[in-house]
Amino acid sequence: MFSYILRRILLMIPTLFGIMLITFTVTQFVPGGPVERMIADMQGSSRGGEVSSGATSIYQGSQGLDEEKINQIKTMYGFDKPPVERFFSMMANYVVFDFGNSYYHHQSVVNLVISKLPVSMSLGLWSFLIVYGVCIPLGIKKAIRDGSRFDVFSSSIILIGYAIPGFVLAILLIVLFGGGSFWNIFPLRGLISDNWHELSLMSKILDYLWHMVLPITSSAVGSLAVMTLLTKNSFLEEIRKQYVLTARAKGLSENMVLYRHVFRNAIIPIITGFPGSFITAFFTGSLLIETIFSLDGMGLLAYESILNRDYPVVLGTLYFFTIIGLLSRLLSDLSYVMVDPRITFDSTE
Repeated sequence: MFSYILRRILLMIPTLFGIMLITFTVTQFVPGGPVERMIADMQGSSRGGEVSSGATSIYQGSQGLDEEKINQIKTMYGFDKPPVERFFSMMANYVVFDFGNSYYHHQSVVNLVISKLPVSMSLGLWSFLIVYGVCIPLGIKKAIRDGSRFDVFSSSIILIGYAIPGFVLAILLIVLFGGGSFWNIFPLRGLISDNWHELSLMSKILDYLWHMVLPITSSAVGSLAVMTLLTKNSFLEEIRKQYVLTARAKGLSENMVLYRHVFRNAIIPIITGFPGSFITAFFTGSLLIETIFSLDGMGLLAYESILNRDYPVVLGTLYFFTIIGLLSRLLSDLSYVMVDPRITFDSTE
């Protein structure tokens, strides 16, 4: 087992390096980089202030900025060095998790990500808990009552929810419950109210949950169908096996058969995805959900960073989240061994 874990960790190094190299190379060919954007902004401001600033303006008529000023801008962003040198210098800093400063927000990338995480953690973690908390018991119930009216009705409801895109559902919920055309029940902006700091502890908790009802509903409904049907099909497959008939023939109660024998086998394909889903729930963001409900999270940050060519944020967050993704995949693979003793990695050593 230790040898397998060590090999997987060592394999993460070239994987991470390759992902960063490809992304860095792509950014070198994308037009409108930070240098070009700064030059365009300075030329625009120079044109606007030419009358008032007179001879002191840096705008040089149709010639644009002088070469010395352009070189200063390149030096400021580090583009005065060859791409290969910049890449390896960047990776050396990333090894110690030094991601530099944002070009657009003018603050540390680490501090910027930390400031956005509460929104992403709220959406991801609550959606994760709701999906697993609802889908597993619902899937078990549907497997037990397979083909019944309850099974057909619940399948219809969750498939309709799955077919509706999250942002469409968000707009529908706003129209119904956000003061659109019907009821004004839930707030539409932010995680907390303006007077949150003046509230008592219980009122703060209720206010936070009150703000999260619509965003979490919009983001969680789409995942309910997949997990519910996975749970149902997994339990149905186990219920039809020979050992279940044998257990029933021995006179065991239905609950004992279901939860003592079937459950621990049927839950394997579901629980093995738990570590990865749990970890990524803290860091994922949804651009459309965050935009609709005015939530400033990781999804909106990623979109703005790409749009503004904010390479320190783009590459820094990619590096960090790639490591998180690789580690979560490793934990998911190891969870197979923990929940199913029949699986072993010894044969690969």
